[in-house]
Amino acid sequence: LEILVTILNENDNNPQFVQSNLTRVVREDTEVNATIVAREDLSATDADLDIIYYELTATVQGTDGYFAIKGVNNPEIYLRKALDYDKFQLTTLLLYARDRPVTSPDPTNTANATITIIIEQTDTRAPWFLPCAFLSNNTNVCISSPYSGTINISEMAVEPLILRPGPIYAIDPDYTINEKIMYSIVGGNTDEVFSVDALTGNITMNKIVTSSRSFLLQVMATQVNNLRKYSIATVEIKAINKSLYPPHFEKGLYNGTVLVGLAPRSFVFQAGHPSTPLMITAADEDFPDV
Repeated sequence: LEILVTILNENDNNPQFVQSNLTRVVREDTEVNATIVAREDLSATDADLDIIYYELTATVQGTDGYFAIKGVNNPEIYLRKALDYDKFQLTTLLLYARDRPVTSPDPTNTANATITIIIEQTDTRAPWFLPCAFLSNNTNVCISSPYSGTINISEMAVEPLILRPGPIYAIDPDYTINEKIMYSIVGGNTDEVFSVDALTGNITMNKIVTSSRSFLLQVMATQVNNLRKYSIATVEIKAINKSLYPPHFEKGLYNGTVLVGLAPRSFVFQAGHPSTPLMITAADEDFPDV
């Protein structure tokens, strides 16, 4: 008697990843659609010879949508959306491998692999002059205010000029790289009255100014390693008459009266003169005609 026995394959094996934990360092300026993890590094095997179905999820809040797989049967991970180091520097992805489609009612065996993605900051932004304010909550754009200062007519300043809102200073906003910055005057320096220190940004005088006038300098901050990454700030310097006298109040004491219950922004009147608004005046001998 010859007996033929057919053994039916039971779905009793889980898919297996070659590596269940992987780490990749990804540059911030990586192009969209670039491969992050190759298919051969992520493909799972199944002893039951079933077709493997993959699903990728991000476990770090705010990092969804940046990475994806090529297809339900292709686990190659690619960059789907441009990276921004200021938004996140690290994320963790979970890649699931199933031997049945997600929607299948049949029993499913599953395996998962963890992929850690570390974002590496790259030199993508031009220098920022400080202080500056971000534009509409956009941390990629920081707008600086113009600098301003004064010099005295017919007087040579030997120290660097004092500017508002502060000294000229620029940084590389790619702060983990922090490239060196150098400074130069590229416009508005009529008669070469001023110089700027290439390393510190301090502005000094080369010669005196003999009349009342205003200079609108354009100062450029450039990355030493890449001259195409630069920013320009304006510096307004006014030549004025030297102040010899401090301003002073014309009276040492001012008296006023106000009625109870008046609305805000109502006048305060001079004491003893209920119809005359109280006025506080000051004088300056540097400006006798004012």
